[in-house]
Amino acid sequence: MNGKPLMWRGRKERNINSPSVKHIPQRTCVACGRIRPKRELIRLVRIADGGVEVDSAGRKAGRGAYLCPAGDCWEVGLKEGRLEHVLRTAISSDNREQLIKYGQELG
Repeated sequence: MNGKPLMWRGRKERNINSPSVKHIPQRTCVACGRIRPKRELIRLVRIADGGVEVDSAGRKAGRGAYLCPAGDCWEVGLKEGRLEHVLRTAISSDNREQLIKYGQELG
């Protein structure tokens, strides 16, 4: 191997001498639109009965959306209907109050 890039069945060229860089997943906050690493955002997921839950582990099944941990983003996401639009569901008033309370506890 003389430092030339290698080819594997249809894959991109890769130089075996370059250090590997770990990929960091990026997500967008539905309220402010900032792109941040997935671990810095909080995932909200639509569950089977149409409600919305906070997915702290980020692994629950269902349609998900991300919000920054800042209180402003939670207010904008919940009060202006952006979260409902992204999750394609209507959030009940009880569910909305639970989410607002969770957002207030963060900040």
